[in-house]
Amino acid sequence: MLKPLGDRVILQQQEEEEQTIGGIVIANNAKEKPQSGKVVAVNDGRVLDNGTKVDPSVKVGDQVLFDKYAGTEVKYQGAQYLVLHEKDIVAIED
Repeated sequence: MLKPLGDRVILQQQEEEEQTIGGIVIANNAKEKPQSGKVVAVNDGRVLDNGTKVDPSVKVGDQVLFDKYAGTEVKYQGAQYLVLHEKDIVAIED
């Protein structure tokens, strides 16, 4: 598995369920980009300018919500992932 650097987190995006309106199938390119995902990898934390280490706020397995256009999509071993900064995560789902 990939290991993120700095304050980055790797997510596996949750696919939105296909919705139909009046029996019409919505095309893939017209769908909204998913804004939730499952954390699959985190770094050990980031180091502040004064040398203090800050532990990550999320852990592997957390379901999170993130900013709409955050991160970079990457393909690794046939699977699609999203790499983003921890600050782009806005909430953890219970």
